[in-house]
Amino acid sequence: MGDISTNLMQGLSVALSYYNILFLVIGVSVGMVVGLFPGFGPAAGIAILIPMTFGLEPTTAIILLAGIYYGAMYGGTITSILINTPGESATVASTLDGYPLAQNGRAGPALVMQALASFVGGTIGVILICAFTPALAKFASSFGPSEYFLIVMLGLLLLTTMMGDNLLKGIISALIGFAIATVGVDAISGAQRFTFGSPELIGGIYFVPVAIGLFGIGELLHCIHIGLHKKQGEKLKVSFRSKDFWPDMKDYVESKFTFFRGSIIGFVAGVLPGSGATIGSILAYSVEKKVSSEPEKFGKGEMRGLVAPETANNAASAGAMVPLISLGIPGSGATAVLLGALMMWGLQPGPTLIVNQPDFVWGLIASMYLGNMMLVLISILAIPLFVKFLDVPYRLVVPVIVVLCMVGTYALHSSMIETWLLILTGVLGFGMKSYGYSPAATVLALVLGAMAENTFLQSLIIGDGSMKIFIERPISLVLTIILLSVIFFTILLRVKKMLKNRKLNAAVGASA
Repeated sequence: MGDISTNLMQGLSVALSYYNILFLVIGVSVGMVVGLFPGFGPAAGIAILIPMTFGLEPTTAIILLAGIYYGAMYGGTITSILINTPGESATVASTLDGYPLAQNGRAGPALVMQALASFVGGTIGVILICAFTPALAKFASSFGPSEYFLIVMLGLLLLTTMMGDNLLKGIISALIGFAIATVGVDAISGAQRFTFGSPELIGGIYFVPVAIGLFGIGELLHCIHIGLHKKQGEKLKVSFRSKDFWPDMKDYVESKFTFFRGSIIGFVAGVLPGSGATIGSILAYSVEKKVSSEPEKFGKGEMRGLVAPETANNAASAGAMVPLISLGIPGSGATAVLLGALMMWGLQPGPTLIVNQPDFVWGLIASMYLGNMMLVLISILAIPLFVKFLDVPYRLVVPVIVVLCMVGTYALHSSMIETWLLILTGVLGFGMKSYGYSPAATVLALVLGAMAENTFLQSLIIGDGSMKIFIERPISLVLTIILLSVIFFTILLRVKKMLKNRKLNAAVGASA
């Protein structure tokens, strides 16, 4: 393929044409708007807008659609921060500290840091695409179902870092998600499970109505219940002309390593097909909490808890392009739609694409560099518009959010069942919030549960029913050791904490 710098310069000459730049701006701008709407993610946005690209050149069309893809990653966190409603699973982890930051009066700094984190993650991701695409693609192609299962289980195991002090309630929350994930058709036997004769449930329950119900509707009901709406305006007030609008030096200093860690974790997760931004953001958040000297601050408005998943999900969006371009394997739902678009234009992703269409491949990669630069400027300059949502009276915000949630849910599949599911999970989310359960654990278990089940069953079929398949291959063995080590150290830390609390209670009792 020649020298990387030469190829990138060739790609820039393609991407910097006036025609491609125009559609790149349109793509990233539309992507941000798509990300703002709860229920619409990059996959839905790309799918809906594909017909509008039929008259364009293939390179221009894919640059436009790719701009929507990573632009939506920027915009998807805005609703997570302002109204605690993630538009897709990749931004669920961003709600854990993003929304508390807004509640603490730091919506402006949170949005600025979110834009910078997205820019850093996306840019590092694109740099890594250029530097390591052949090696990483070869490594990912060696993964089988057993490796995917172990990676998913590692992601699920790290959910414990999001479950707070009450592990039992966290586990119950995750089990609710697993239960919802069993609805549909068994991928191995083809048997229907819990569909109750409804053809709409044969394909399973999509995470969007569940996520919007638990986080959006549930949060609104909880806020009304506790009377937060009476003082919401005061708590979230931000003065744009004040220095408090911008992050302070402490935010940058404390997050300096978070930017790099989150980007690397997200990119690696994005490269692995079937993993992607969801697992990447979970892992990045979990790792950041583990390495922090003050883990108790996470979940209460810790800036690193927002920066970590944001760098990860944007780096993952870049990483997902590696298996798409090199192997023709989509690494996420959005890249699956992009794969269909590529094939519509007669472009077959895979090793031959890089050799036969270098202008297209490197033009696309170069456009991602330019797109990230545009997005960080658009994001920061448009923050006053985003934060203006906080000045709207709560009595007006509630019905608008409910309507957006319901319209976004119904528009995905034109399904009344999913709309009713939105309402039911909204009530469930209110109950979970009120009694200390974890909606995040439920949504993430729903997203990862089906993947875990399918890859586990596939592994057993390949291994003739033997569990040895999880230790026979070198990569599986390493992942199994990591998984067992995490379990061991998690139990060890909890036992130490329990013994420490007992000693403290005994000391308090003795002094009394």
